[in-house]
Amino acid sequence: MLGASLFFGTHGPIVRYATAADGEPLVIGFFRSLTFLVLMLPWIIRNRNTTLRTRRPGAQIMRSVYSMAGLVLLILAQANLPLAEVSALTFAAPLFGVIGAALLLGEVVRPARWIATIVGFAGVWVVLRPGLSSVNPLFALPLGAAVFIAASNLMIRSLSRDDSPTTTIAWLAMAAVPLTLIPALFAWTWPGPQALAWMCLLGVAGLGAHICLTRAFTAAEASAVLSYDYSRLIVTALLGFVLFGEVPTIWTWLGGAIIVGAVVYMARRGGNKPA
Repeated sequence: MLGASLFFGTHGPIVRYATAADGEPLVIGFFRSLTFLVLMLPWIIRNRNTTLRTRRPGAQIMRSVYSMAGLVLLILAQANLPLAEVSALTFAAPLFGVIGAALLLGEVVRPARWIATIVGFAGVWVVLRPGLSSVNPLFALPLGAAVFIAASNLMIRSLSRDDSPTTTIAWLAMAAVPLTLIPALFAWTWPGPQALAWMCLLGVAGLGAHICLTRAFTAAEASAVLSYDYSRLIVTALLGFVLFGEVPTIWTWLGGAIIVGAVVYMARRGGNKPA
């Protein structure tokens, strides 16, 4: 999980370097997906008789749509906003997931988990501080990414009843290329060699993160490893400071800590345990 956090933590800086080399954010998303598919293609072809077999192709495509929408919004946010703030706000995804699980999946959410969700959103308010300071409208991007990430995770939970995790990853790799190509065409510019290199490196980092993430959840329960994901905020903030001179405010750390605390509490308590 620490390895996954390290790979995910490099995502924002790589996006920054790609955009600095005249890479268009929407085009970055496409080449990231293309690299991810190229790296996974030998494995998909070797296991094609089992990997792509699914009982719910429509749901697999919809999950991929949610995931790629989150990715595109995240890349746009990382290209234009302080990296630590973006990282802190994306941790709100599990909070949106609680609401979605109750409304869409009919899961019973105990009062303590609702209280933790409210506390988590209070952490989002602390990071943004609307009414106390001017809020950049672009901060809607990481929050939108968190919503789509939550929707994608809910779809994974639903798909796990019928399909294996490897099937879901393979379908994502296949669907990601056309899904990210569509928005990229509206802002298409051919990347130069330097920008293309950064985009390909982004795909490598994405694959490394997914491999580490899968192994982490295979080795232990989600509640046991989820806490380590929040080292991503430290990695992202450190890289943002060293590489770009970004100094996170005390409100970013405080709000991020509140969000992290709320989500870790919910993970430790478990989805349906009395609280």
